[in-house]
Parts: sequence; C-alpha cells; structure tokens
Amino acid sequence: MARPTPAAFDKKKVVAENRRARFDYFIEDTTEAGIALTGTEVKSLRFGEGSIAEAYAEVKNGEVWLINSNVPEFSHGNRFNHVPKRPRKLLLHEREIARFTGAVERKGMTLVPLSIYFNGRGRAKVELALAKGKNVADKRATIKERDWKRDQARIMRDHK
Repeated sequence: MARPTPAAFDKKKVVAENRRARFDYFIEDTTEAGIALTGTEVKSLRFGEGSIAEAYAEVKNGEVWLINSNVPEFSHGNRFNHVPKRPRKLLLHEREIARFTGAVERKGMTLVPLSIYFNGRGRAKVELALAKGKNVADKRATIKERDWKRDQARIMRDHK
C-alpha cells in the first residue's frame, strides 16, 4: 500500500528562494529532493547564504543535477573550501527521475528549483518544480490579475 504524501513540505529554515520562477513559469508539480553537499557548503547555507535565482535542474545519465546555483565559499573555510557554482547532484528515487525525464523530453517542460531549505531533521532539501514556460501575454495577465487583487483588497479595506 502506498504511503500518503504530506500536503506541504516541512520547511524549518528557508535559505534561498526563487520568487521569479512563479512569475516566469506555470508550476505543474513540486517535489522535495535531497541535495548532495560538501561540509563547507552546508555551513555556508546554514549562515543563510546562497542563491538559486538563475538555477535550473537537468537530467543527465539517469541522475538529476542542479546547475548554476550559487553557494558562496564559507568565510571560515580553509584550502578545502568548495567551488561556488559547481553542479550539485539531487537525490531522488528512480521513479521520480523517470517521470521528470519523460516530462522534459516529451512535453517540453523545465525543472526549476523553487527553494532551498533545511527540514525538521536538519537536512538540506530543494523544492523542485516541473514547470512550463509562460509567454509575454501570460505574464501580462499575471500582472493584471495581481494588480486587480491588490486593488480589490484596498477597496474592501477602505469600504469598512
């Protein structure tokens, strides 16, 4: 019998967030993935440093890699410090990797990291989304809807 999945991920400390991704893409499905890090990368993330603004994920040889994410060098690190923009392996089950591979190859979707966080057990995790890119008209519609909701809230607040 399949184990029920939790409704939301257990995010205790969000380190980096890609807020632009929700504007640039239609988010279809999200998955929590582990991330293979070195010691100084974990320390740097615990200090709240790191960026995934330009990052994306890709499937290579049956493995998922996080590309172009920036984890700056640890300030108290020694000569064994890490490379800030190295590709990092994401830890997923084979079935999830197969699902991502199929969606990317057949449907033309993209794997976008939404956030890096530490869960309740202190493990670094990546919230990975299967997304489809928006065109300019879709982005304009999103802006229009967001502005209308803001105006609607302002009208309701002033009406009281």
